[in-house]
Amino acid sequence: MAKLRLGLEWFLNPDHVPLLVGLKQGWFADVNIDLELVEPSEHIDAIAQIQDGTLDIAITEPVHLVEDRSNGHPVIGWARFLHTNGGVMYFAGQGIERPKDMLGKRLQYPGAPSALGKAIAQTMIEADGGQFTDDAITSVDNGFFHTNALVENKADCATLVFYNFEVIEARLRGYDAQFFALKDWGIPDFCQLIFITTPELLQQRRQELQAFLKVFRRGIDFIHQQPEAAQAIYNQHTGAYADDAIGQAIYQATVPCFTYDFTMTTDYYDQLQTWMHNTGQISDRLSATAYWTNSLAL
Repeated sequence: MAKLRLGLEWFLNPDHVPLLVGLKQGWFADVNIDLELVEPSEHIDAIAQIQDGTLDIAITEPVHLVEDRSNGHPVIGWARFLHTNGGVMYFAGQGIERPKDMLGKRLQYPGAPSALGKAIAQTMIEADGGQFTDDAITSVDNGFFHTNALVENKADCATLVFYNFEVIEARLRGYDAQFFALKDWGIPDFCQLIFITTPELLQQRRQELQAFLKVFRRGIDFIHQQPEAAQAIYNQHTGAYADDAIGQAIYQATVPCFTYDFTMTTDYYDQLQTWMHNTGQISDRLSATAYWTNSLAL
C-alpha cells in the first residue's frame, strides 16, 4: 500500500470532510492508498515540507501557489475542490460602510504587514474611488483569529476571511458582521482550495493521485447524498458535538462550497498573477501551464 502524506492548509475542519469520509469508508485503502493527514505548524509552510520529503501533497490557495512558483519553488497545482466567498469582514456601526472607509483603519490579516493584505485593501479602496498610500492602513497580525481581533478591538476590519467560516462565526457570536467580497472590488477570486505537489512527484505518483481524486469526488457525493452520515463521520473524527451551534453552522455553510469541477483555467491564473504583479506581490509572471495542470482532474 502506498503511503500518501497530505498537508492540510489549516487545522482539521469541514473543508476536509471528503477526506474523512474516504478514510472512514475504507475507500482510500481500496485503491491501495495509506492516507495520512498532517496539520502543518504554519499555514503556508507546506511547500518546504514537500521539498524536504515530509509531505507528498498539500492543500493551499491559488494565491500562494502563484507566489511560491514566482519565487522559484518547484510546485504545481493539479486539482481544485472548494470555492467559497472571501474578502474583508467588518462589524456594522464601527465607521466602515464601504471599502474606502478602510482608509486610516486597522486591518487584521495573518502575516501582516506582508504584501497580500495591503494589496487587497489598496485594490478595494481604489476601486471605490479612494486614494491609497503606504500609510493608508495599519496592519495587524492576530493570526487567523479574525473575529477575536475585531471583538477585542485589536483591529477595525479583517481580510483573508472566508464567508463560510469567520462571518458565520461572528454572527453566531452576536456581532453584526458585514463583508466586502474580493470579486466585487477588482480582485481575482482566490478563495479556493487546491491540491499541490512538485512536478517530479506528480509524474512519479500520477496513478496514485488520480486514484486519490476519484475517492475524493466520491466523498463529495457521499456528503450530498448521505448528509447525516457524513456529518456524523466529521463529528466523530474531530470530537465535534451536535450542540456546538457555531461549529455545526460552519459545517452546513461549507458543504455547498465543494465543487465537482476540479479544473481551473489558464485565463484565471493569468488574471491572478497580473494582479499580484501589479500590486508588488510577485516580480515575475510565468505561463500558467508552468504551475497548473488539469491533466489529472479531467
